[in-house]
Amino acid sequence: MADINDTQSDAPVLVTGGSGFVGSHLVLRLLERGRPVRATVRSTADAVKVEPLVEMQARFPGQLDLFEADLLVDGAFDEAMKGCEAVFHVASPFLMPEKIKDGRRDVVEPALLGTRNVVGSVERTPGVRRFVFTSTVGAVFGDYSDVLEMEGQVLRESYFNTTSTVENNPYHYAKTVAEQAAWETARAQERWRMVAVNAGLVLGPSLTPASQSGSLFLLDELFKGYFFYGAPDFSFTTVDVRDLADAHIAAAETPDAQGRYIVAAERMTSFHEMARALRGRYPRDLRLPRTRLPHWPVRVLGPAFGLTQDYIRKHLGIRFEVDNSRSVRELGITYRPVEETLLDHYAAWRAQRQRHRQRRSGR
Repeated sequence: MADINDTQSDAPVLVTGGSGFVGSHLVLRLLERGRPVRATVRSTADAVKVEPLVEMQARFPGQLDLFEADLLVDGAFDEAMKGCEAVFHVASPFLMPEKIKDGRRDVVEPALLGTRNVVGSVERTPGVRRFVFTSTVGAVFGDYSDVLEMEGQVLRESYFNTTSTVENNPYHYAKTVAEQAAWETARAQERWRMVAVNAGLVLGPSLTPASQSGSLFLLDELFKGYFFYGAPDFSFTTVDVRDLADAHIAAAETPDAQGRYIVAAERMTSFHEMARALRGRYPRDLRLPRTRLPHWPVRVLGPAFGLTQDYIRKHLGIRFEVDNSRSVRELGITYRPVEETLLDHYAAWRAQRQRHRQRRSGR
């Protein structure tokens, strides 16, 4: 089977969802490595969303081309993919549960049909040798309680999420069925190789102020003071967006890379730990919680904030270890300290809010 490094080093690569939180960082990393990049976006007329990409075009003349492509339209990626040797399929909506009104319409259809349409273009593009699929640890488990049933209560790539549905955790369900659909096609042929990157909660500085990523929304709530009264005992598998971009590139360029790679820190990070790391740099920020909430008020008040008792039971207070050894050993990833990621995330958030206020005031 041919590898990306066996083909022309000046051949372009394609990044779907290039204007998103992860996609924009991946495009930048590729350009910095001297790779010509094609990036797809929903609309090139959305000036705010494509602004970071336009700035990259000016910084790297002739190296970045933008294409409009709709995930739900078959053949929409054919033109952008012509001549490409690697495809990074990043585009897929990541919404927090409270932002999802119709699970099938809002996340499942874009994820599943979008993946099928992108893979269909890969099948029609003879030069493609490597397909890197942006997945999530949510395609490995549905609820945290699922991990407690795994060997050693450790999260590993060998498991697939079997508990999520359209009604219960539609985002995890969407990414699971989308990844499985891509694997089904990949295993039925021998021209191109698929690698899945199963990321934790993606944190770090955003290049675009218009991203709708659920990870940005979650930290936005913390920064704005939604938990100033105390941090609920929820923890998260996390990864820095810059480390994730590097993992994608390694997945494409490492000759022996294959299968799934969990890309996340070994230890989970709780809301309380996040706040404590930030308070070390910003001790006067009263919006950041200083205490950890006991479990009982979360169980009592959680439903008023959109958390079901079932969700609380399967997530509150649960922590587990993450086996990221394949990403370290085979992709060469060195994970940033989560404190660095959080501080960079917070600094970028403050800077973007400042720019937004200046724009609104006409300065």
